[in-house]
Amino acid sequence: MTKTLFSIGEMAKLFAISVPTLRYYDQIGLLPPEYTDPATGYRYYSTRQFERLNTIKYLRGLSVPIGKIKCVCENRELPGLVGLLREQQGEIARHRQELELAEQKLQNRLAQLEEAQTGQREVIEERWFGPRPVAYLRREIPLDEDLELPIRELERQNRLEAAMFLGKVGVAVSREDLLTRRMDRFCGIFVFLEGREQAEAQTCLAASEYLVLRFGGVHQDAASYYRQMLAYLSERGYRLAGDSVEIALIDGGITGDEAQFVTELQIPFSR
Repeated sequence: MTKTLFSIGEMAKLFAISVPTLRYYDQIGLLPPEYTDPATGYRYYSTRQFERLNTIKYLRGLSVPIGKIKCVCENRELPGLVGLLREQQGEIARHRQELELAEQKLQNRLAQLEEAQTGQREVIEERWFGPRPVAYLRREIPLDEDLELPIRELERQNRLEAAMFLGKVGVAVSREDLLTRRMDRFCGIFVFLEGREQAEAQTCLAASEYLVLRFGGVHQDAASYYRQMLAYLSERGYRLAGDSVEIALIDGGITGDEAQFVTELQIPFSR
């Protein structure tokens, strides 16, 4: 005789699905066993349920939520299934965009880390930067203050995700403080924006020529390097054009080895 009833273990093997998953489908009413043996109380699935389990597996393979699968299985209407598939197609497209953005962020960060490790240090370069979208918090921050609190304030005010801050936070010394050689405070803190966040940016770092210098160390070590850069400006007759940009490319958030810390200073100038 042809076998028509299957235990939960047999069903799991036939469809390469775990027993706990089948028990969960039973618990929520998505796929309860069809037959209960009156003598033993054991419950069995029938061959008539194979099609439903195939549908469930197919839709789960498309990452369709269980609740939506249950609704489709209960209603069994073609327009409902077509609508669900189209909706899921849109979800997959959105996820693809998110993954592409995440991949681009990873590439940018890896390139930044590699350049921070291998690039020249304590050498002044002249470079052009176009407008750079940022979320900016302007307030005085003493040099010795832990930046974690201002970062959280920046995050809260701009509704940013904490995960986006790795390697993208900068601080600024005001033009006035640079001119008077006062290096014991910052005038603001910001985070560079990427991808979709750029379109929502309210602030951009100005397009300008910049002096750029990297050194091994942290913000507290920057004063002497600022003085070198300001002397460079003076010797060439350049004019300081705005606040500095100071970025910890590698810091304690990435490694516990202080010998690997790298900070980059940028000073906008005009000729």
